[in-house]
Amino acid sequence: MSHWHTLSLKQLSQALHSKAVSATELAQHFLGRAKADTSGAFLALDDAATLAQAKAADERLQQGTAGRLTGIPIAHKDIFVTRDWPTTAGSRILEGYRSPFNATVVARLGQGEAGAGMVTLGKLSCDEFAMGSSNENSAYGPVSNPWDTSRIPGGSSGASAAAVAAGLAPAATGTDTGGSIRQPAAFCGITGIKPTYGRASRYGMIAYASSLDQAGPMARSAEDCAWLLSALCGPDLDRDSTSLDVPTEDFSASLGQSIKGLRVGLPKEFFGDGLAREVRTALDAAVDQLRQLGATTVEMSLPLTELAIPAYYIIAPAEASSNLSRFDGVKFGHRCENPADLMDMYVRSRTEGFGEEVKRRILVGAYVLSHGYYDAYYLQAQRVRRLMADDFQKAFAQCDVIAGPVAPTVAWRLGEKADDPVANYLADIFTLPASLAGLPAMSLPVGFGEGGMPVGMQLIANHLQEGRLLNVAHQYQLATDWHLKTPQGI
Repeated sequence: MSHWHTLSLKQLSQALHSKAVSATELAQHFLGRAKADTSGAFLALDDAATLAQAKAADERLQQGTAGRLTGIPIAHKDIFVTRDWPTTAGSRILEGYRSPFNATVVARLGQGEAGAGMVTLGKLSCDEFAMGSSNENSAYGPVSNPWDTSRIPGGSSGASAAAVAAGLAPAATGTDTGGSIRQPAAFCGITGIKPTYGRASRYGMIAYASSLDQAGPMARSAEDCAWLLSALCGPDLDRDSTSLDVPTEDFSASLGQSIKGLRVGLPKEFFGDGLAREVRTALDAAVDQLRQLGATTVEMSLPLTELAIPAYYIIAPAEASSNLSRFDGVKFGHRCENPADLMDMYVRSRTEGFGEEVKRRILVGAYVLSHGYYDAYYLQAQRVRRLMADDFQKAFAQCDVIAGPVAPTVAWRLGEKADDPVANYLADIFTLPASLAGLPAMSLPVGFGEGGMPVGMQLIANHLQEGRLLNVAHQYQLATDWHLKTPQGI
């Protein structure tokens, strides 16, 4: 059958457990689609490795020891290290690198003894070291949006969003440092969630900004994301010092609850003049739908929103400058040819291996951490971050969830902002606050805007309330069909 890529995770699970299809057949179907794709989403495929995992899944299904995700294909953002596929983080400096182990997120979703039994299809492109909002910063070329191939899919998890939207994979992993799950999910018309900071292990996830990076799932619906999030979250205290000691939770158990009486906060700073008219129209209709489902709306304020961009673009580059110092041509990764001495090797290896955006952020980070500037920039940014987190706690005294836009506009055209990095940074204005506060946040499709491009609505909740977020999104999706719409020809 040729329609497997149009089904939800629940439908695929039912088909696998009823023997309507085997894990091997599903893997072959999606591998065929991935090989035929021209968007640039996949960086690495390995039929033998994928089919070996599918065979193991089929054995579990035959033995009756399979879980609900067993045998379902998934693709991983190339920021997660994988034993059977190369990991580049979208960078030339790691070209050809193979990890001796799997990231915790990969292991928890995969075929191991403690894994959910999903079948890895391959590795997906991303902005180099997850630095970008458009997926144009990958050293291996840009990725195109399946809704309009002349436009970006968003970043840095743009290929993950594009792969799900185009039916190349039923689900994908992403990472979100300042919006890199939510923004591409919005631009590609799918659902994605960033959990509370520390919910998902960062072990084996190549670091950009350690105090901000979080893994999360990307799929068509909130229900699909709930299944995935339940599998990939959980304590990993021995290997990740930032991991929360919070028990594993079945987030799908909270789906199906009425949202009658739910208080939805609408920050005035999220609905100002910078918001495109068609995005505002789609959001107003989505909020009205929540009211029809029984929610009430509360006008409120997040007064430090405008400071999110300067605070983030001090803190994140500072942490990146430290994290990326390990890529020096000594132990792994690219090394320049015939260095004259150790310093020459360092300089040339990093100059040749890193792209322009990565170099830009390393330089900014080194500057704000340098003597004489640490107090003026980095310390002040951390203070703003603390005040911003306090503002959210005040807001949650008035409401249960916060709703607003994911981005000021729909996806822009490839190359449109390539020469203006600040314009790319400004597009993160609505996603950065939740990241700086470590809060769970998600994006779900709520309509279309200019050029027929998808529009996403962002939902933000207090710490550890992923179940509430997913239920609100699920109730909305039961009443609407935006998440079921696919690009032409899919």
